[in-house]
Amino acid sequence: MQPLGWNPDDLRTKFTEALSDMYRAEVPLYGDLVQIVRDVDSSVLKAQGKHPEELAFRNQLERHGAIRLGTKDEMRMIKRLFAVLGMHPVGYYDLKIVGFPIYGTAFRPVDADALSKNPFRVFTTLLRKDMLCSDIRETVDSILSRRNLFTPRLSKIIDHAENHNTLSAQQVDNFITDALKIFKWHSKSTVSIDDYLKLKAEHTIVADIVCFPSAHINHLTPRTLDIDHVQQEMIRRGLPTKEVIEGPPERQCPILLRQTSFKALEERVDFATGDGQVIRGTHAARFGEVEQRGAAVTRKGRELYNQLHSFAVQTATNVSSHKFSDILHNSFRKFPDTWEELRVRGLVYFHYSVSQTGRDGVGERMLTSRVSLTRLLQLGHIEYEPITYEDFLPFSAAGIFRSNLLDHSMALPIQETVSSTAELESILGCTILDEIDFYQHLQDDSIELCRKELGLEKIMQD
Repeated sequence: MQPLGWNPDDLRTKFTEALSDMYRAEVPLYGDLVQIVRDVDSSVLKAQGKHPEELAFRNQLERHGAIRLGTKDEMRMIKRLFAVLGMHPVGYYDLKIVGFPIYGTAFRPVDADALSKNPFRVFTTLLRKDMLCSDIRETVDSILSRRNLFTPRLSKIIDHAENHNTLSAQQVDNFITDALKIFKWHSKSTVSIDDYLKLKAEHTIVADIVCFPSAHINHLTPRTLDIDHVQQEMIRRGLPTKEVIEGPPERQCPILLRQTSFKALEERVDFATGDGQVIRGTHAARFGEVEQRGAAVTRKGRELYNQLHSFAVQTATNVSSHKFSDILHNSFRKFPDTWEELRVRGLVYFHYSVSQTGRDGVGERMLTSRVSLTRLLQLGHIEYEPITYEDFLPFSAAGIFRSNLLDHSMALPIQETVSSTAELESILGCTILDEIDFYQHLQDDSIELCRKELGLEKIMQD
């Protein structure tokens, strides 16, 4: 494959920083949230005897965003735009099961080195018109047929990148400028107040997707070292904070991800009338989210997570947020909380590497060229660390959306669904990478590198 004429990692970082600056200007509370995260992370590092400057660059930069698209053409085009940034579709998410007429995927880097430099990811959903009544579908089609999220200049730049495998410095600058317009908020609707209310009555998300000239980003999420501390600080500083942190409870060995946010803001919107007048209304869509990431779990680990989380949610019907936290914590006592037990039971994915002992050849010598992973660990020839979870949880995604848009304080139960990934892949024109397969490959690749470095014929996984 011919190398690219631009660096997707560098371009992704420039775009991430520009997007963060734009969103901070649009939503001042986002700037407050970022400052809280910085303060909390600094205090965590200080407690560990470290300086704030020692925070990994990835953690300082890391963001995830979310946008909602209205048409198949928009979804196909955004896939091409994200590809220029080195981001590709990973995972299939269907929110139909909680009554949301959308499904989607996450665009993110899929190379370990690219992830280590900038793991920027965008949770991208598409409106499911098949879930709308016929007259609403007609209204939606009429409105969206007049919208173009992509400027002619941006489309030409994407075409050039694909056809010529190169971008000039000026094209890179223009790409960022025009791509930001897709994510920008507009306080003027493209529809009348009557059409807005009609679509909102169908579903809040339908109005949010259809009634504006852009696919405005609805949250931009920094990563923190201690989300519980961030939650406390958000409350202490007066942010309209969610009552419950989504995801697993606090653990010694963090898994998957935990998320919280300040609730969606009521923002002023101008609606045009037929006689050229303007009616002022409001719309709530954008909120401030923060996350803490843990280890990627295996399929077995995901099944156990779903089982324990579902039990907690079903048990906690109509209880306070404090009581729910207790129930969730008690439920997850059945999920091991030491890295070695998680490894032995096959619940979490790990990256294995040859230790200094292994490199120096110190310790018991191998009598065979075929040896088990456990034996190598016992001999101290290899070591391991958990692989970071880079994706999203249906529980968290639906919980955040529902609590912000529908004003519920706690997510309703949501289960994995067997749905048509093939339909979305057909729209995208490419395969959606299975996120759990991705982590399995990362683990397998690390073991293979250990095998080569140690000069073994085979490392047998227990």
